[in-house]
Amino acid sequence: MPVRFVARCCTLAVIGITLIGCASTGPMPYRQLPSSSYLRPHDGSRGDRMPYAYHSDVDWTHYRAAIIDPVAIYRGPDAQFENVPEQDKRMLADVMQQEFGNAIARRWRPTTSADRETLRVRITLTGAKPSKRVLGTIMKVDIGGGSYNAVQAARGKQGAFSGSVSYAVEIFDAQSDRLLAAYVEKQYPSAMNIKASLGAYDAAKAGIRKGAEQLIDGIE
Repeated sequence: MPVRFVARCCTLAVIGITLIGCASTGPMPYRQLPSSSYLRPHDGSRGDRMPYAYHSDVDWTHYRAAIIDPVAIYRGPDAQFENVPEQDKRMLADVMQQEFGNAIARRWRPTTSADRETLRVRITLTGAKPSKRVLGTIMKVDIGGGSYNAVQAARGKQGAFSGSVSYAVEIFDAQSDRLLAAYVEKQYPSAMNIKASLGAYDAAKAGIRKGAEQLIDGIE
């Protein structure tokens, strides 16, 4: 039996065993969020990426400006950070501040005053998972791993060993502090996106960019 064939079989066996222990958990109605009691199971176009949401009857065209609060890092016991040091949490929060801030500014005028026709947007980083860099890249180019990730990509699911980011978005009327909309979401790049698997947090950053764009698309 050729050595190369045996090596490939061993590699696939290791990958298969490892995948069994890599089941990914989704975001939840984190108990310490102000909107936690409002969040309900959600079955929308984003599938299991956004499992819980709340939407009031609101006319978004009524609002002209938005206050963007500094991105918070969730400290509750149900946070979903997987071996993420504090400095990396802060780095991801900074990336979220920039990406979501830029996206929101394209729709509403940024402001710091709680005037009429003004929203307050609160974003909370609730979890993150770094990519397993070597394995993640191998899974995209290896025959067995490539097949698995091709299926995951077609289903819109997370790739093997790929990183991710979880967060909550809460939108309030700035004057009344009434909750208008909220959701928790988990984002990650396409399972076949090799570039997003090169760095430990490249997948999480790609997910942040994707989530920022979808926030605006979802309230058009």
